[in-house]
Amino acid sequence: MADNPIRTRFAPSPTGMFHVGGARSALFNWALARQDPQGRLVLRIEDTDAARNRPEWTEGIIRALAWLGISEADPHFEGPYFQSAYAGKHRETAERLFKDGRAYYCDCTREQVQERRGNPHLGYDGFCRDRGLGPGAGRALRFRIPEGGPVVVTDQVRGQVEFERGAIEDFVIARGDGSPLFVLANVVDDVEMAITHVVRGEEHLSNTPKQQLLWEALGHTPPVWAHLPVIVNEKRQKLSKRRDKVALESYQDEGYLPEAMVNYLMLLGWSPGEDREIMPWAEMEPLFRVSDVNSSSAFFDEKKLRAFNGEYIRALSAEEFAERCRPWLAPDAAPWPAENFDPQVFAAVAPLAQSRVAVLSEIVPNVDFLFLDRPVEDAQSWSKAMKPGVGREMLTAALERFADPELTWEAAALKTALEEVAAAQGLKLGKAQAPVRVAVTGRTVGLPLFESLELLGRDRVRDRLSDALAKLDATEE
Repeated sequence: MADNPIRTRFAPSPTGMFHVGGARSALFNWALARQDPQGRLVLRIEDTDAARNRPEWTEGIIRALAWLGISEADPHFEGPYFQSAYAGKHRETAERLFKDGRAYYCDCTREQVQERRGNPHLGYDGFCRDRGLGPGAGRALRFRIPEGGPVVVTDQVRGQVEFERGAIEDFVIARGDGSPLFVLANVVDDVEMAITHVVRGEEHLSNTPKQQLLWEALGHTPPVWAHLPVIVNEKRQKLSKRRDKVALESYQDEGYLPEAMVNYLMLLGWSPGEDREIMPWAEMEPLFRVSDVNSSSAFFDEKKLRAFNGEYIRALSAEEFAERCRPWLAPDAAPWPAENFDPQVFAAVAPLAQSRVAVLSEIVPNVDFLFLDRPVEDAQSWSKAMKPGVGREMLTAALERFADPELTWEAAALKTALEEVAAAQGLKLGKAQAPVRVAVTGRTVGLPLFESLELLGRDRVRDRLSDALAKLDATEE
Protein backbone atom coordinates (compact mmCIF):
# COMPACT_ATOMS: atom_id res chain seq x y z
CA MET A 1 0.00 0.00 0.00
CA ALA A 2 1.29 3.45 -0.87
CA ASP A 3 2.30 5.64 2.09
CA ASN A 4 0.29 8.52 0.66
CA PRO A 5 -2.32 7.15 -1.71
CA ILE A 6 -3.54 9.52 -4.39
CA ARG A 7 -6.76 11.26 -3.49
CA THR A 8 -7.89 13.51 -6.29
CA ARG A 9 -11.25 15.17 -6.52
CA PHE A 10 -13.83 16.28 -9.04
CA ALA A 11 -15.96 19.08 -7.62
CA PRO A 12 -18.66 20.26 -10.04
CA SER A 13 -21.47 22.68 -9.30
CA PRO A 14 -24.94 21.43 -10.28
CA THR A 15 -26.05 23.50 -13.27
CA GLY A 16 -28.53 21.30 -15.09
CA MET A 17 -25.94 20.32 -17.73
CA PHE A 18 -22.58 18.55 -17.74
CA HIS A 19 -19.93 20.59 -19.57
CA VAL A 20 -17.53 18.71 -21.85
CA GLY A 21 -14.69 20.60 -20.14
CA GLY A 22 -15.81 19.16 -16.83
CA ALA A 23 -15.95 15.74 -18.42
CA ARG A 24 -12.32 16.13 -19.56
CA SER A 25 -11.27 17.13 -16.03
CA ALA A 26 -13.15 14.19 -14.53
CA LEU A 27 -11.45 11.73 -16.88
CA PHE A 28 -7.97 13.10 -16.19
CA ASN A 29 -8.64 12.80 -12.45
CA TRP A 30 -10.05 9.31 -12.91
CA ALA A 31 -6.99 8.13 -14.84
CA LEU A 32 -4.73 9.55 -12.14
CA ALA A 33 -6.64 7.92 -9.29
CA ARG A 34 -6.83 4.52 -10.96
CA GLN A 35 -3.08 4.34 -11.46
CA ASP A 36 -2.66 4.00 -7.68
CA PRO A 37 -4.03 0.71 -6.24
CA GLN A 38 -5.31 2.74 -3.28
CA GLY A 39 -6.14 5.83 -5.31
CA ARG A 40 -9.51 7.53 -5.05
CA LEU A 41 -11.46 9.99 -7.13
CA VAL A 42 -13.59 11.93 -4.66
CA LEU A 43 -16.79 13.36 -6.09
CA ARG A 44 -17.79 16.48 -4.21
CA ILE A 45 -20.86 18.46 -5.21
CA GLU A 46 -20.40 22.20 -4.71
CA ASP A 47 -24.01 22.79 -3.66
CA THR A 48 -23.82 25.86 -1.44
CA ASP A 49 -25.69 27.95 -4.02
CA ALA A 50 -29.30 27.25 -3.04
CA ALA A 51 -30.58 28.17 -6.50
CA ARG A 52 -28.48 25.34 -7.95
CA ASN A 53 -29.14 22.82 -5.23
CA ARG A 54 -31.50 20.48 -7.04
CA PRO A 55 -31.35 16.71 -6.46
CA GLU A 56 -32.07 15.96 -10.12
CA TRP A 57 -29.04 18.02 -11.17
CA THR A 58 -26.81 16.04 -8.85
CA GLU A 59 -28.27 12.84 -10.24
CA GLY A 60 -27.48 14.17 -13.71
CA ILE A 61 -23.82 14.58 -12.76
CA ILE A 62 -23.65 11.02 -11.48
CA ARG A 63 -25.35 9.68 -14.63
CA ALA A 64 -22.97 11.64 -16.86
CA LEU A 65 -19.95 10.28 -15.00
CA ALA A 66 -21.32 6.75 -15.23
CA TRP A 67 -21.80 7.19 -18.98
CA LEU A 68 -18.10 8.10 -19.20
CA GLY A 69 -17.19 4.96 -17.27
CA ILE A 70 -16.61 6.64 -13.90
CA SER A 71 -18.72 4.32 -11.81
CA GLU A 72 -19.87 4.52 -8.21
CA ALA A 73 -19.36 0.76 -8.07
CA ASP A 74 -15.62 1.07 -8.76
CA PRO A 75 -13.45 0.91 -5.59
CA HIS A 76 -11.50 3.94 -6.87
CA PHE A 77 -14.66 6.06 -6.64
CA GLU A 78 -15.68 7.85 -3.44
CA GLY A 79 -18.69 10.03 -2.80
CA PRO A 80 -20.70 11.93 -3.60
CA TYR A 81 -20.05 14.35 -0.76
CA PHE A 82 -21.82 17.69 -0.53
CA GLN A 83 -20.08 20.92 0.33
CA SER A 84 -23.13 22.13 2.26
CA ALA A 85 -22.63 19.30 4.76
CA TYR A 86 -19.34 20.90 5.85
CA ALA A 87 -20.77 24.35 6.58
CA GLY A 88 -20.05 24.01 10.28
CA LYS A 89 -16.42 23.15 9.61
CA HIS A 90 -16.13 26.13 7.26
CA ARG A 91 -17.31 28.53 9.99
CA GLU A 92 -15.16 26.88 12.62
CA THR A 93 -12.08 27.26 10.40
CA ALA A 94 -12.86 30.92 9.72
CA GLU A 95 -13.07 31.59 13.47
CA ARG A 96 -9.81 29.74 14.04
CA LEU A 97 -8.00 31.85 11.44
CA PHE A 98 -9.30 34.99 13.18
CA LYS A 99 -8.20 33.83 16.61
CA ASP A 100 -4.77 32.91 15.25
CA GLY A 101 -4.33 36.39 13.79
CA ARG A 102 -4.45 35.04 10.26
CA ALA A 103 -7.63 36.94 9.47
CA TYR A 104 -9.30 40.16 10.58
CA TYR A 105 -12.70 41.81 10.36
CA CYS A 106 -13.35 44.65 7.96
CA ASP A 107 -16.35 46.98 7.70
CA CYS A 108 -15.25 48.84 4.58
CA THR A 109 -17.71 49.16 1.75
CA ARG A 110 -16.66 48.85 -1.85
CA GLU A 111 -17.38 52.53 -2.37
CA GLN A 112 -15.13 53.50 0.53
CA VAL A 113 -12.26 51.40 -0.84
CA GLN A 114 -12.64 52.92 -4.29
CA GLU A 115 -12.73 56.42 -2.85
CA ARG A 116 -9.50 55.82 -0.91
CA ARG A 117 -7.73 54.17 -3.83
CA GLY A 118 -8.99 56.59 -6.43
CA ASN A 119 -9.24 53.75 -8.93
CA PRO A 120 -12.09 51.21 -9.14
CA HIS A 121 -9.74 48.57 -10.55
CA LEU A 122 -7.34 48.52 -7.60
CA GLY A 123 -7.91 45.97 -4.86
CA TYR A 124 -8.42 46.31 -1.13
CA ASP A 125 -5.89 48.55 0.64
CA GLY A 126 -5.63 46.79 4.03
CA PHE A 127 -7.36 49.68 5.84
CA CYS A 128 -8.77 47.48 8.62
CA ARG A 129 -5.71 45.31 9.19
CA ASP A 130 -4.81 46.89 12.51
CA ARG A 131 -8.12 48.32 13.64
CA GLY A 132 -8.83 45.34 15.91
CA LEU A 133 -12.46 44.96 14.86
CA GLY A 134 -14.45 42.00 16.11
CA PRO A 135 -17.28 40.15 14.41
CA GLY A 136 -20.42 42.12 13.76
CA ALA A 137 -23.13 42.93 11.28
CA GLY A 138 -21.71 44.07 7.97
CA ARG A 139 -18.17 43.04 8.86
CA ALA A 140 -16.47 40.65 6.46
CA LEU A 141 -13.58 38.45 7.51
CA ARG A 142 -10.45 38.98 5.45
CA PHE A 143 -7.40 36.72 5.22
CA ARG A 144 -4.19 38.52 6.16
CA ILE A 145 -1.65 37.97 3.39
CA PRO A 146 1.65 37.14 5.15
CA GLU A 147 4.74 39.10 4.20
CA GLY A 148 7.41 37.58 2.02
CA GLY A 149 8.49 37.07 -1.53
CA PRO A 150 6.33 35.90 -4.42
CA VAL A 151 3.91 33.02 -3.91
CA VAL A 152 5.30 30.18 -6.00
CA VAL A 153 2.82 27.60 -7.23
CA THR A 154 4.42 24.40 -8.46
CA ASP A 155 2.12 23.22 -11.20
CA GLN A 156 2.58 19.87 -12.94
CA VAL A 157 1.37 21.32 -16.22
CA ARG A 158 2.83 24.83 -16.09
CA GLY A 159 5.93 24.44 -13.96
CA GLN A 160 6.80 27.13 -11.42
CA VAL A 161 4.23 29.91 -11.55
CA GLU A 162 5.04 33.03 -9.49
CA PHE A 163 2.47 35.45 -8.14
CA GLU A 164 3.67 38.73 -6.68
CA ARG A 165 2.55 38.81 -3.08
CA GLY A 166 1.91 42.54 -3.22
CA ALA A 167 -0.64 41.98 -6.00
CA ILE A 168 -2.72 39.64 -3.81
CA GLU A 169 -5.10 41.66 -1.69
CA ASP A 170 -6.29 40.62 1.77
CA PHE A 171 -9.21 38.64 0.36
CA VAL A 172 -12.55 37.95 2.01
CA ILE A 173 -13.03 34.44 3.38
CA ALA A 174 -16.37 34.98 5.16
CA ARG A 175 -19.22 37.41 4.54
CA GLY A 176 -20.75 39.78 7.03
CA ASP A 177 -23.34 37.16 8.01
CA GLY A 178 -20.57 34.66 8.77
CA SER A 179 -21.09 32.47 5.72
CA PRO A 180 -17.75 31.37 4.23
CA LEU A 181 -16.77 32.14 0.66
CA PHE A 182 -15.90 29.45 -1.82
CA VAL A 183 -12.15 30.08 -1.61
CA LEU A 184 -12.17 29.03 2.06
CA ALA A 185 -14.80 26.30 1.77
CA ASN A 186 -12.90 24.69 -1.07
CA VAL A 187 -9.67 24.48 0.94
CA VAL A 188 -11.40 23.24 4.09
CA ASP A 189 -13.14 20.50 2.13
CA ASP A 190 -9.90 19.43 0.46
CA VAL A 191 -8.14 19.30 3.83
CA GLU A 192 -10.97 17.33 5.43
CA MET A 193 -11.03 14.86 2.54
CA ALA A 194 -7.23 14.50 2.50
CA ILE A 195 -7.00 15.54 -1.14
CA THR A 196 -3.47 15.08 -2.47
CA HIS A 197 -3.93 16.26 -6.07
CA VAL A 198 -6.02 19.08 -7.50
CA VAL A 199 -6.39 18.66 -11.27
CA ARG A 200 -8.72 21.27 -12.71
CA GLY A 201 -9.22 23.85 -15.45
CA GLU A 202 -6.87 26.74 -16.15
CA GLU A 203 -9.49 29.28 -15.08
CA HIS A 204 -8.85 28.31 -11.45
CA LEU A 205 -5.13 29.08 -11.59
CA SER A 206 -5.62 32.68 -10.43
CA ASN A 207 -7.26 31.41 -7.22
CA THR A 208 -4.46 28.97 -6.48
CA PRO A 209 -2.02 31.33 -4.64
CA LYS A 210 -4.83 32.29 -2.25
CA GLN A 211 -5.72 28.66 -1.68
CA GLN A 212 -2.09 27.71 -1.23
CA LEU A 213 -1.68 30.41 1.43
CA LEU A 214 -4.78 29.08 3.21
CA TRP A 215 -3.42 25.53 3.17
CA GLU A 216 -0.20 26.78 4.74
CA ALA A 217 -2.04 28.95 7.29
CA LEU A 218 -3.98 25.86 8.40
CA GLY A 219 -0.75 23.96 8.89
CA HIS A 220 -1.01 21.62 5.94
CA THR A 221 1.14 20.92 2.90
CA PRO A 222 -0.69 22.09 -0.24
CA PRO A 223 -1.76 19.43 -2.73
CA VAL A 224 -0.11 18.77 -6.06
CA TRP A 225 -1.51 21.37 -8.41
CA ALA A 226 -2.24 20.79 -12.09
CA HIS A 227 -4.19 23.25 -14.22
CA LEU A 228 -5.45 21.89 -17.50
CA PRO A 229 -5.42 23.95 -20.71
CA VAL A 230 -8.52 25.89 -21.64
CA ILE A 231 -10.74 24.27 -24.29
CA VAL A 232 -11.53 26.53 -27.24
CA ASN A 233 -13.79 26.50 -30.30
CA GLU A 234 -12.72 26.86 -33.94
CA LYS A 235 -12.35 30.62 -33.47
CA ARG A 236 -10.01 29.93 -30.55
CA GLN A 237 -12.56 31.33 -28.10
CA LYS A 238 -13.09 29.59 -24.79
CA LEU A 239 -16.02 27.19 -25.05
CA SER A 240 -19.17 28.90 -23.83
CA LYS A 241 -22.53 27.33 -23.11
CA ARG A 242 -24.15 30.46 -24.52
CA ARG A 243 -22.39 30.08 -27.86
CA ASP A 244 -21.12 26.51 -28.29
CA LYS A 245 -22.50 23.01 -27.96
CA VAL A 246 -20.87 22.10 -24.66
CA ALA A 247 -23.42 19.90 -22.86
CA LEU A 248 -22.34 16.28 -22.69
CA GLU A 249 -26.01 15.32 -22.65
CA SER A 250 -26.54 16.81 -26.12
CA TYR A 251 -23.85 14.54 -27.52
CA GLN A 252 -25.42 11.57 -25.77
CA ASP A 253 -28.80 12.45 -27.27
CA GLU A 254 -27.28 12.73 -30.72
CA GLY A 255 -25.85 9.25 -30.49
CA TYR A 256 -22.18 9.61 -29.67
CA LEU A 257 -20.70 6.49 -28.11
CA PRO A 258 -19.21 6.97 -24.64
CA GLU A 259 -16.02 5.17 -25.61
CA ALA A 260 -15.52 7.55 -28.54
CA MET A 261 -16.23 10.60 -26.38
CA VAL A 262 -13.81 9.38 -23.70
CA ASN A 263 -11.11 8.75 -26.29
CA TYR A 264 -11.54 12.21 -27.79
CA LEU A 265 -11.71 14.12 -24.50
CA MET A 266 -8.52 12.46 -23.29
CA LEU A 267 -6.71 13.99 -26.26
CA LEU A 268 -7.68 17.57 -25.34
CA GLY A 269 -4.30 18.61 -24.02
CA TRP A 270 -2.67 15.20 -23.76
CA SER A 271 -1.39 12.58 -26.17
CA PRO A 272 -0.62 8.89 -25.56
CA GLY A 273 2.18 9.06 -28.12
CA GLU A 274 2.84 6.12 -30.42
CA ASP A 275 1.37 8.17 -33.30
CA ARG A 276 -2.06 6.87 -32.37
CA GLU A 277 -5.26 8.72 -31.65
CA ILE A 278 -7.92 6.02 -31.71
CA MET A 279 -7.16 4.18 -28.50
CA PRO A 280 -9.48 2.54 -25.98
CA TRP A 281 -9.54 3.70 -22.37
CA ALA A 282 -7.91 0.50 -21.11
CA GLU A 283 -4.80 1.37 -23.12
CA MET A 284 -4.82 5.10 -22.44
CA GLU A 285 -5.24 4.95 -18.68
CA PRO A 286 -1.82 3.42 -17.80
CA LEU A 287 -0.08 5.81 -20.20
CA PHE A 288 -1.60 8.97 -18.76
CA ARG A 289 0.66 11.35 -16.86
CA VAL A 290 -0.48 14.76 -15.68
CA SER A 291 3.03 16.09 -16.26
CA ASP A 292 2.65 15.24 -19.97
CA VAL A 293 -0.37 17.52 -20.38
CA ASN A 294 0.29 20.43 -22.74
CA SER A 295 -0.34 23.92 -21.40
CA SER A 296 -1.51 25.27 -24.78
CA SER A 297 -5.22 25.67 -25.40
CA ALA A 298 -7.02 22.60 -26.72
CA PHE A 299 -9.32 22.87 -29.76
CA PHE A 300 -12.64 21.07 -29.40
CA ASP A 301 -13.11 19.94 -32.99
CA GLU A 302 -16.61 18.54 -33.35
CA LYS A 303 -15.84 17.27 -36.86
CA LYS A 304 -12.95 15.25 -35.50
CA LEU A 305 -15.09 13.93 -32.66
CA ARG A 306 -17.69 12.88 -35.22
CA ALA A 307 -15.01 11.05 -37.21
CA PHE A 308 -13.86 9.30 -34.03
CA ASN A 309 -17.41 8.25 -33.34
CA GLY A 310 -17.81 6.83 -36.83
CA GLU A 311 -14.67 4.76 -36.31
CA TYR A 312 -16.01 3.36 -33.06
CA ILE A 313 -19.42 2.62 -34.61
CA ARG A 314 -17.84 0.67 -37.45
CA ALA A 315 -15.81 -1.35 -34.93
CA LEU A 316 -18.96 -2.65 -33.22
CA SER A 317 -20.29 -6.09 -33.99
CA ALA A 318 -23.54 -6.10 -35.99
CA GLU A 319 -25.42 -7.26 -32.91
CA GLU A 320 -23.92 -4.57 -30.70
CA PHE A 321 -24.64 -1.89 -33.27
CA ALA A 322 -28.29 -2.93 -33.47
CA GLU A 323 -28.51 -2.87 -29.67
CA ARG A 324 -26.92 0.58 -29.43
CA CYS A 325 -29.47 1.89 -31.93
CA ARG A 326 -32.41 0.67 -29.86
CA PRO A 327 -33.16 3.99 -28.05
CA TRP A 328 -33.72 5.73 -31.41
CA LEU A 329 -35.99 2.93 -32.61
CA ALA A 330 -38.21 2.85 -29.53
CA PRO A 331 -41.90 3.72 -30.00
CA ASP A 332 -41.60 7.00 -28.11
CA ALA A 333 -38.68 8.15 -30.26
CA ALA A 334 -39.16 6.74 -33.76
CA PRO A 335 -41.27 8.59 -36.37
CA TRP A 336 -43.12 5.47 -37.52
CA PRO A 337 -46.07 3.64 -35.91
CA ALA A 338 -44.83 1.09 -33.41
CA GLU A 339 -46.64 -1.75 -35.18
CA ASN A 340 -44.73 -1.03 -38.41
CA PHE A 341 -41.33 -1.82 -36.94
CA ASP A 342 -40.02 -5.26 -37.88
CA PRO A 343 -36.95 -6.33 -35.86
CA GLN A 344 -35.97 -8.89 -38.48
CA VAL A 345 -36.01 -6.32 -41.25
CA PHE A 346 -33.96 -3.96 -39.11
CA ALA A 347 -31.45 -6.72 -38.33
CA ALA A 348 -31.04 -7.24 -42.06
CA VAL A 349 -30.58 -3.54 -42.87
CA ALA A 350 -28.43 -2.62 -39.84
CA PRO A 351 -25.11 -3.78 -41.36
CA LEU A 352 -25.77 -1.58 -44.39
CA ALA A 353 -26.37 1.44 -42.17
CA GLN A 354 -23.50 0.76 -39.79
CA SER A 355 -20.87 1.72 -42.33
CA ARG A 356 -22.65 4.96 -43.18
CA VAL A 357 -23.69 6.59 -39.92
CA ALA A 358 -21.37 8.75 -37.84
CA VAL A 359 -23.76 9.12 -34.88
CA LEU A 360 -26.45 6.69 -33.82
CA SER A 361 -29.33 9.12 -34.33
CA GLU A 362 -28.60 8.97 -38.07
CA ILE A 363 -30.01 5.46 -38.10
CA VAL A 364 -33.54 6.88 -38.30
CA PRO A 365 -33.28 8.76 -41.64
CA ASN A 366 -31.38 5.80 -43.05
CA VAL A 367 -34.06 3.20 -42.33
CA ASP A 368 -37.32 5.13 -41.91
CA PHE A 369 -38.47 4.28 -45.47
CA LEU A 370 -38.80 0.66 -44.36
CA PHE A 371 -41.21 1.38 -41.52
CA LEU A 372 -43.13 4.47 -42.60
CA ASP A 373 -46.37 4.00 -44.51
CA ARG A 374 -45.11 6.54 -47.03
CA PRO A 375 -41.58 7.81 -47.58
CA VAL A 376 -40.66 11.22 -46.23
CA GLU A 377 -41.19 14.18 -48.53
CA ASP A 378 -38.06 16.16 -49.28
CA ALA A 379 -38.70 18.90 -51.81
CA GLN A 380 -35.04 19.38 -52.68
CA SER A 381 -34.48 15.67 -53.31
CA TRP A 382 -37.68 15.47 -55.39
CA SER A 383 -36.83 18.41 -57.64
CA LYS A 384 -33.29 17.16 -58.13
CA ALA A 385 -34.32 13.64 -59.15
CA MET A 386 -37.55 14.22 -61.07
CA LYS A 387 -36.18 16.32 -63.92
CA PRO A 388 -37.96 16.33 -67.28
CA GLY A 389 -36.79 13.56 -69.54
CA VAL A 390 -35.59 11.43 -66.65
CA GLY A 391 -38.03 11.28 -63.73
CA ARG A 392 -41.28 10.17 -65.39
CA GLU A 393 -39.51 8.02 -67.96
CA MET A 394 -37.50 6.07 -65.39
CA LEU A 395 -40.41 5.63 -63.00
CA THR A 396 -42.68 4.34 -65.75
CA ALA A 397 -40.08 1.96 -67.15
CA ALA A 398 -39.02 0.71 -63.71
CA LEU A 399 -42.62 0.13 -62.67
CA GLU A 400 -43.18 -1.99 -65.75
CA ARG A 401 -39.94 -3.93 -65.33
CA PHE A 402 -40.51 -4.63 -61.64
CA ALA A 403 -43.97 -5.99 -62.43
CA ASP A 404 -42.41 -8.92 -64.29
CA PRO A 405 -43.26 -12.02 -62.20
CA GLU A 406 -40.16 -13.74 -63.60
CA LEU A 407 -37.89 -11.12 -62.03
CA THR A 408 -36.21 -12.52 -58.93
CA TRP A 409 -36.68 -10.01 -56.10
CA GLU A 410 -33.08 -9.93 -54.95
CA ALA A 411 -30.59 -7.06 -54.94
CA ALA A 412 -28.34 -8.41 -57.73
CA ALA A 413 -31.26 -9.16 -60.04
CA LEU A 414 -32.87 -5.80 -59.33
CA LYS A 415 -29.65 -4.01 -60.19
CA THR A 416 -29.38 -5.86 -63.49
CA ALA A 417 -33.00 -5.07 -64.29
CA LEU A 418 -32.57 -1.36 -63.60
CA GLU A 419 -29.37 -1.27 -65.63
CA GLU A 420 -31.34 -2.64 -68.56
CA VAL A 421 -34.04 -0.03 -68.07
CA ALA A 422 -31.42 2.72 -67.88
CA ALA A 423 -29.71 1.53 -71.05
CA ALA A 424 -33.01 1.57 -72.88
CA GLN A 425 -33.47 5.18 -71.79
CA GLY A 426 -29.92 6.07 -72.82
CA LEU A 427 -28.91 6.80 -69.24
CA LYS A 428 -26.11 5.71 -66.98
CA LEU A 429 -27.21 3.81 -63.87
CA GLY A 430 -26.13 6.54 -61.45
CA LYS A 431 -28.44 9.09 -63.03
CA ALA A 432 -31.20 6.62 -63.81
CA GLN A 433 -31.60 5.27 -60.31
CA ALA A 434 -32.10 8.67 -58.65
CA PRO A 435 -35.85 8.95 -59.45
CA VAL A 436 -36.40 5.40 -58.20
CA ARG A 437 -34.49 6.07 -55.01
CA VAL A 438 -36.44 9.25 -54.22
CA ALA A 439 -39.77 7.63 -55.05
CA VAL A 440 -39.04 4.69 -52.75
CA THR A 441 -37.02 6.24 -49.89
CA GLY A 442 -37.83 9.95 -50.17
CA ARG A 443 -34.16 10.98 -50.35
CA THR A 444 -31.39 11.20 -52.93
CA VAL A 445 -28.84 9.80 -50.47
CA GLY A 446 -29.18 6.68 -48.38
CA LEU A 447 -28.44 3.01 -48.10
CA PRO A 448 -27.56 0.89 -51.16
CA LEU A 449 -30.61 1.12 -53.40
CA PHE A 450 -30.99 -2.46 -54.51
CA GLU A 451 -30.64 -3.98 -51.06
CA SER A 452 -33.22 -1.40 -49.93
CA LEU A 453 -35.62 -2.45 -52.71
CA GLU A 454 -35.19 -6.09 -51.77
CA LEU A 455 -36.02 -5.44 -48.11
CA LEU A 456 -38.95 -3.19 -48.92
CA GLY A 457 -40.58 -5.85 -51.10
CA ARG A 458 -42.04 -5.92 -54.58
CA ASP A 459 -45.53 -4.69 -53.72
CA ARG A 460 -44.45 -1.72 -51.61
CA VAL A 461 -41.86 -0.68 -54.19
CA ARG A 462 -44.43 -0.74 -57.00
CA ASP A 463 -46.94 1.16 -54.84
CA ARG A 464 -44.40 3.90 -54.18
CA LEU A 465 -43.41 4.16 -57.83
CA SER A 466 -47.08 4.52 -58.73
CA ASP A 467 -47.58 7.18 -56.04
CA ALA A 468 -44.60 9.11 -57.39
CA LEU A 469 -46.03 9.03 -60.91
CA ALA A 470 -49.36 10.26 -59.59
CA LYS A 471 -47.57 13.11 -57.81
CA LEU A 472 -45.84 14.03 -61.08
CA ASP A 473 -49.21 14.06 -62.82
CA ALA A 474 -50.70 16.29 -60.13
CA THR A 475 -47.75 18.64 -60.31
CA GLU A 476 -48.01 19.02 -64.07
CA GLU A 477 -51.75 19.67 -63.90
